[in-house]
Amino acid sequence: MATELKDTLLLPKTNFPMRANLVGREPARLAHWEKIDLYKLIQEKRASAPAFVLHDGPPFTNGDVHIGTALNKSLKDITLRYKTMRGFRTPYVPGWDCHGLPIEQKVTQRLRAENKQVSTAEMRALCDAFSEEWIATQKRQFKRLGVLADWKNEYKTKAPAFEADIVRTFAAFVEKGLVYRSKKPVYWSIPFETALAEAEIEYKDHVSPSIWVKFAVPAAEAEKFGLPSDKPLFVVIWTTTPWTIPANLAIAVHPEIEYVVADLGAERIIVAGPLLDATLAAAKVEPASVRILSRHKGAALENLAPRHPFIDRASPVVPADYVTTDSGTGCVHTAPGHGAEDYLTGLKYKLPIYCPVGDDGRYLDDGQIPADLVGLTTLETVEDLEKKRTSPANIAVLKKLDEAGALLAKARYAHSYPHCWRSKTPIIFRAVDQWFVALDQGGDASPRATALQAISGVQWVPSWGEARIRGAVESRPDWCISRQRSWGVPLICFYDEKKNAWLDAAVIRAVADKIATRGTNYWYDAAPAEILDGVALPAGWPAPAALACGRDTLDVWIDSGSSHAATLRRGQGATRWPADLYLEGSDQHRGWFQSSLWTGVIAHGAAPYKAVLTHGFIVGKDGKKISKSGQYEKPPTSDNYVNHYGADIVRLWVASQDFAQDITVSDLDKDLKDKGSILNIVAEIYRLFRNTFRYQLSNLFDFDAARDAVPLEKMDALDRWALHQTARLVRECTAAYDAYEYHRVYQLCSQFCAVTLSAVYHDILKDRLYTIGAAHPLRRSSQTAIHHIFRTLAKLLAPVLAFTADEAWAYHLSDTDFAPDGAAGGIHLENWPEPPASWTDDALDADFAALLKVRAQVTEAIEPHRAAGRIGKSLDAAVTITASGDTAALLARHHALLPELFIVSEVRLATGDDADSAALIAVQHCQELGHARCPRCWRWVPALQTTSHGDVCPRCADALASPPKT
Repeated sequence: MATELKDTLLLPKTNFPMRANLVGREPARLAHWEKIDLYKLIQEKRASAPAFVLHDGPPFTNGDVHIGTALNKSLKDITLRYKTMRGFRTPYVPGWDCHGLPIEQKVTQRLRAENKQVSTAEMRALCDAFSEEWIATQKRQFKRLGVLADWKNEYKTKAPAFEADIVRTFAAFVEKGLVYRSKKPVYWSIPFETALAEAEIEYKDHVSPSIWVKFAVPAAEAEKFGLPSDKPLFVVIWTTTPWTIPANLAIAVHPEIEYVVADLGAERIIVAGPLLDATLAAAKVEPASVRILSRHKGAALENLAPRHPFIDRASPVVPADYVTTDSGTGCVHTAPGHGAEDYLTGLKYKLPIYCPVGDDGRYLDDGQIPADLVGLTTLETVEDLEKKRTSPANIAVLKKLDEAGALLAKARYAHSYPHCWRSKTPIIFRAVDQWFVALDQGGDASPRATALQAISGVQWVPSWGEARIRGAVESRPDWCISRQRSWGVPLICFYDEKKNAWLDAAVIRAVADKIATRGTNYWYDAAPAEILDGVALPAGWPAPAALACGRDTLDVWIDSGSSHAATLRRGQGATRWPADLYLEGSDQHRGWFQSSLWTGVIAHGAAPYKAVLTHGFIVGKDGKKISKSGQYEKPPTSDNYVNHYGADIVRLWVASQDFAQDITVSDLDKDLKDKGSILNIVAEIYRLFRNTFRYQLSNLFDFDAARDAVPLEKMDALDRWALHQTARLVRECTAAYDAYEYHRVYQLCSQFCAVTLSAVYHDILKDRLYTIGAAHPLRRSSQTAIHHIFRTLAKLLAPVLAFTADEAWAYHLSDTDFAPDGAAGGIHLENWPEPPASWTDDALDADFAALLKVRAQVTEAIEPHRAAGRIGKSLDAAVTITASGDTAALLARHHALLPELFIVSEVRLATGDDADSAALIAVQHCQELGHARCPRCWRWVPALQTTSHGDVCPRCADALASPPKT
């Protein structure tokens, strides 16, 4: 084609800047958003709109934002940007969980590395500074992801006003008479020497030494119960925690189970009848050699007093309904200081709540523990677990049992066992004096009953979330709320000289008022007399000078669980209570969702949320969770991904996943090299979206909607079909967003761009956009459609592609990087698209569905000719379509459109005799028909026209005679 003819084409704008390099371009847009205070602009625009409050679950401030947290914050931001565009006021106050073990652990590690010891006050100051350091880092990382929030109003659980509300929540527990102190078995982390809440444990596969132990029945005891006494008689128990044998105080049996006295030859044993064969198999005794002497209901054995195998005391038999015949011997080793059921049995039968293990997990020298056990640890370290070895305490107890002739059998037992979520070591159950919240006190009005009722009034997404939290609430024991840590909110309690505890709700609230201005360091720095100065003490309390401040801290789940009271109930950041939505990982049914529920129903009478949305975990290809406490020593941070791909691709990846399930990612370094990795596939889809925007905007360079838009009734059928498809996309995407199914939005929009637009509509339009007259009605019709489609698609993708959609919108408005002053908020201040009903044309859609099937047949018919070299471009082809029936009528109705639709130079129609509607297609090269090719548009026509630009087709002659209008 001659150079001058090239210059006459209406080619798309070539210097359009929407190119790649998200990593380099996104920070400038972030700076722009901060400069104009986009969050404030959005809130101001929706000031009178109904509120949608998503309450932020606070991350621990003890490390970089990892990819799992990036998933969570991105989902929240997508949700809120969508809700904003839908017309809601969306105040979003981000929060930080600043107290507790994770932070104290990191600070302690630093101090150990530096060989330093510090006071409680110094430890708290170091934890405060450490937390603040990571708040700054995490805030930067969240902002880099494009998370829009009220950063000026953020909440911190360590802020004095927030700490005061935590204390007030505790006061509500006390006021309702739910708080009690008891020496009760709790989950205990040996490495951190503290009690753990249920949410702080995780169950892992574990191999324990299981043992069958003989407790000798003295002859006099046997005779008293009518049992044979002429041979040694033993009650056999089974346990997977040998280290608890020194704490054994009883043996539990089920009153209704039948127990047998079995003669093994040299000795006799008592076990549950249904478990005799399994016991014999463990002991390697042939069943045929065993004779059953007698049978007894468990109730008949009550108060039988076997002797402990190596400590001089009795272990009386007591009935208990929880005993089963699922495993073991049906005779349950009972140590009231080391198990929940054992504890209840101990209370019932007035047994001591005996715990001979100290805070460090070692046997104490208490006068009962044998000297050779004192100081041995019950801890199984991470190294022990890796090498499949048990604890020194287990080994020593096994040895003592063997020496005493009490070890009937032993085996390795694989089962699921609770581990400390931080140290990754098995916990122990250990009775210590702790503070608890009674969850069943009050009958039908108890916290548990109220919580279960509240659960029914909450929307759970996915729906199985309701069963999960209901099960967690139904099964959890009383809430152990005390911790033995330095960095936390103090449990406000005073003690007299005799260690009696003094608790009162009004006093606690008065102390909270002082904490609100002075912070909780005040509790540690001031004397009780100063703390209680001006506080009205209840009658009977000791004088303040005779009291000491308790040093327990509250469980940090009360910290975060009080966030709705400390933020939403106070209207922080223009929020309100209850929240419309909580959105966190599925583990929070046992964590934040549950602690928030307890504090809500106890302190305020209702759940603090209307709906709860949960997502799965980021897992590796091995299916294991990737997080700061996961299998990797240093999991990939959000920065690792953002610095390579850009935030919009990370956000698009988040949206692409069905986040109700766990989400798999491989090692980041491998992902970067693997073109088939999910992130690289998503990056290709991102390029599809970006290139779609570029195509559309670059073809609107001479279009002014106010001047050039074509009314719908005058638009070309192809363009009206494209608007119909767009209207359907809006309906489907809106439904997907409303259902929080962002992966459906990803699928719908990528399909729309790849197929509806790129493969069909945009492909067809190139001829009319580039070659016909600038102001030709057909071109303006298509530009009108592109204008509408761009504005719609950009809005649909704006919640996900926050940076790219805003950049595209800016160029749409002003041909610059950022929107002009009059629209400085860009696309995120726009309303959600609402296509007019007139865009929907089902009859036209049906026509085009049939036409596109014929188009596919035409393409298929041309392909052999191209492969043989007889035809080059599809414009070289002239096709004859023979059809009958409905197909013939359809093609005749749209005959003028067919060459453009099929991207050929000529379409001839012939009527077939067959009643079938199928089309038969014949293909010829246009040259065979004596046609000439236009050097400007490359279409073949019967004859060219001579113009000042040379010989061209009649249509190009018209275009050249009508210079572009600007």
